[in-house]
This record gives sequence, C-alpha cells and structure tokens, in this order.
Amino acid sequence: MAFEGLTERLQKAMEKLRRKPKVTEADLRETMREIRLALLEADVNFAVVKDFVKKVREQAAGAEVLKGLNPAQQIVKIVNVQLTELMGEEAVPLNKAAHIPTVIMMVGLQGAGKTTTAGKLALRLKNENHARPLFIAADVYRPAAITQLQQVAAQIDVPVFEKGTDEDPVEIVRQGMEVAKQNHNDYVIIDTAGRLQIDEQLMDELANIKELVHPDEILLVIDAMTGQNAVNTAQGFDDKLDITGVVLTKLDGDTRGGAAMSIRAVTGKPIKFVGEGEKMEDLDVFHPDRMASRILGMGDMMTLIEKAQKNFDEEQAQETMDKMRENTFDYNDFLAQMDQVTKMGPLENILKMMPGMANNPALKNVNLDPKQFAHIRAIVLSMTPEERENPDLMNPSRRRRLAAGSGRPIVEVNRMIKQFNQMRKMMKQVTNGNMSGMQNLFGGQMPGGKMGQMAMNRMARKMKKDKAKRIKKLRKLRKKH
Repeated sequence: MAFEGLTERLQKAMEKLRRKPKVTEADLRETMREIRLALLEADVNFAVVKDFVKKVREQAAGAEVLKGLNPAQQIVKIVNVQLTELMGEEAVPLNKAAHIPTVIMMVGLQGAGKTTTAGKLALRLKNENHARPLFIAADVYRPAAITQLQQVAAQIDVPVFEKGTDEDPVEIVRQGMEVAKQNHNDYVIIDTAGRLQIDEQLMDELANIKELVHPDEILLVIDAMTGQNAVNTAQGFDDKLDITGVVLTKLDGDTRGGAAMSIRAVTGKPIKFVGEGEKMEDLDVFHPDRMASRILGMGDMMTLIEKAQKNFDEEQAQETMDKMRENTFDYNDFLAQMDQVTKMGPLENILKMMPGMANNPALKNVNLDPKQFAHIRAIVLSMTPEERENPDLMNPSRRRRLAAGSGRPIVEVNRMIKQFNQMRKMMKQVTNGNMSGMQNLFGGQMPGGKMGQMAMNRMARKMKKDKAKRIKKLRKLRKKH
C-alpha cells in the first residue's frame, strides 16, 4: 500500500511525542528530524522535504503550541495541514469544454499505463457523467498498441477510431476529431505514443497534436513506483507541453509514495487521479486532504463511504441493517455482503481506511489472502437452503458434511462459523449504538486509540440518529393509515 513505510515512521514519531508529559524544544527538534528522515526514505524530493520541515518547525516552535494543551496533537494538526498544502489542498476536477467534445490528451512514457488509464477514465466518465466517449488510437509505434486499446475499449463498450500504423499520428487525430463531431461524442480521449525516455521527436509530435486539437486536458500518466524519476518526467513534459494535470498509476504498489508528495510542489500541476488497482474501476479522484489523513494513520472515512455508496445497493443495505438489528442476519445475507465488499477492492486497503488501522497490530494477525473469500464461498454454498436461512442448525454432523462438500478442513469450517456468529453478535450491538462489540473485535482496544474511538463514537451517534429518524417516519406513516 502507498505510504506504508512513511505512515509507520510518522506514527512512531508522533507516538513518542504523545507520551511526553511536556514537549520541549529538544523534543520538537527530534520529531522534526524523524519527519525529515521519514520523508526522504519515502523518496520525496530533497528540496520539497527541506521546505516542508522548515514550515512545520516555524509553526510548531511557537510558545503557544509547546506550552498549550495537548502540544503533540497540535503538532500532528500542523503536519496534517502542511501535508495537505504540499499535495494541493483540494481535489481538482477535469476541465470541460464549453461545447462538445471535451478533448483529453493522454501523454507519458512507455509502461506508465496510459492505455489502461485511458480506459479507466472513459469508464468513469460513462458511469458518472453518462458520457459517450471516443478513443483515438494515435500510438502507431509500439507493437500491438492499437490492439491493446481496442481490447480495453471492448471491456467498457467504447468505440475506437484507428487508421492502422502507416498514417501520420497527427492526421489520425484530425480524422478522429471529424468522426467525433459527426457522432456527437461528448468526450474524445487521445491515446498518444510514449518512449522509454523523453526525446525531441516524441515532443514535437505531441506538440503538433496539441496545436491541432487544442485539448481541454493534457493528462500526464506517471508510474508512482519510479520515485524521483517521476518528478523529472513531470518537469520534462510540463516544460514542453504545459500539462494540465497528472495521473499517478500503481500507487498501491509503492510503499514509499514520494512521487505523489513531490510532483505538485515541483511542477505546480495538480494530481487529478490515482490508480490503486488493476480493475477498470480502480481510478480514484485525488483528494490531498484525504491522502494526508491516510499518511498520518488517521484513515480516510470519506473515500470508504464513497466506495460503499458506489458498490452497495441502498435498499439492500437498509434491509441488512434491519436484519442485523433483529438478529436475523443469515448466510445468504452474509454471501451477498461479501460479494459487495469484494467489489470495493482488496480488504486490506479497505481496513486501512479506518481511523488508526494503517499500521494497527490487529491487522498483522488477520489473514487477508483473497483466496479466503473463495474458500468461505465454497463452505456457504455447500449448505442446504434451510441451513443458510437458519445458522443455528450447524451441529457437528452438518459441519462434517460441509467440510467434505467444500473440500476444506473441518477446522476451517468451524472457524468460519465461529467468526460468522461473532460478527452477527457484534453487528447487532453496533447497529443498536453499543460500541462494545467493536471493542471486543479488537481485543478491548478501539482502532487508533483516542482518535479511532472518537470516529467510532461519531458513527454510533449517527446510527442512533438514523434509527430515531426511521422510527419517526414509521410513526407518521402509521398515523396516515
């Protein structure tokens, strides 16, 4: 996961500070040193680190901070604000043309993931804007580049304009734009050629395409795992093309994540999207404030909620909540919920969005192997319809039959049933506003200490309010009828 190493080091530095009854100038210097080393190890640009540490030190060195209440918390707040500012303060939306089509030009080096990102972006535009995008295949040099674009386009049902590999890319783009106007496509995404490194021939071609279509967006696609080279690449493309934004790919594969923290500061251009997975749905808007919160181990509840809203059916979710409250949640519901959770992405990433869970020891003891979902599914599907609807029927002989039917050891079947029963009990308590169930899940410790407990308490209060609203609504309906 991105920033994992940085998060761990920053959390340790802040934890040392929290344990101090009184924070001195010497403590502050030591913390600043830890922060500087953590950022450098995360592959953040040296000049950016120097400027960042200087700003934090200047704000934290004041007598009001060191002598005030909870100086450690105030320093964490300062670091959070500065991290957010460093990465751009707020999310920057895509530019949109006054008249269709909006033209998006995808640029970048070979292997950065331009074509796949173009597909992810087109799918996002289709799902969220009900758009009718068109791809223009302008990479005539890389073997099978057009075929790859066609395969990506077929997955998401988007047309591709291509003229093979013998025509000039600028001419292909000109003809593609004519087709887009005839077909009233509201977005045109141009998949341009890349190189192993920046060269004059590539830049001249891209500049000619830019001159022809005057794109509304020039998105530079960068592989986050290239570290400092990502910043150099961004500078090179920006100098020649004046890019409008950056898309960082493979952010989930880089535990350092320094590129995300350096690009905005060095180029002044915003990171608009990040890719954190291989599926076509795995493209997220880059929110600097949420990313700063994740880096400091404070979770990212807003992104988690948005993912849930995208993947969960609201009516089904409400029905499941009612079943949990009434303790009638069964294995059919469990299977449906598991399917919806897996759509949100890797379970490890989902858990780490919860406050305090980024490097929580509780996670290290949890088996997050995706194959476990397949094993659980096999066990549940080996049950009879009656057993799925009535979890209390699971006696030893039935469990042995499940083990034989699913091809899983009896120990695994017993563990799954035990976990299901614990989860059912815990969720009944949580949906009724009793957070002790959540405490039991983490061995008496709420995730993230005080911060996690506050977040969970807020969640509990919201659940109570929602419950009160539903009761009020029901009473009104009853009066009417």
